[in-house]
Amino acid sequence: MCQHSSPCPTADSADREAAHLVAHHPEQGWSLLCNGVLLFEDTGELLPDGQIIDPHRPLGIEHVMTAA
Repeated sequence: MCQHSSPCPTADSADREAAHLVAHHPEQGWSLLCNGVLLFEDTGELLPDGQIIDPHRPLGIEHVMTAA
């Protein structure tokens, strides 16, 4: 799918999010990468084969518990 001179990571590789943007729709909360991955603003993903990757954004400081 990728036509770049240095090919982008495939949809099944661990670094798939490093692929180039093909379409970006922040008003709808999603982007399409050249490897066919739909990347959502909540960091969830939909792979070309239909596999769903749950959101994996890091927790903010307000969600981190510390020992007293």
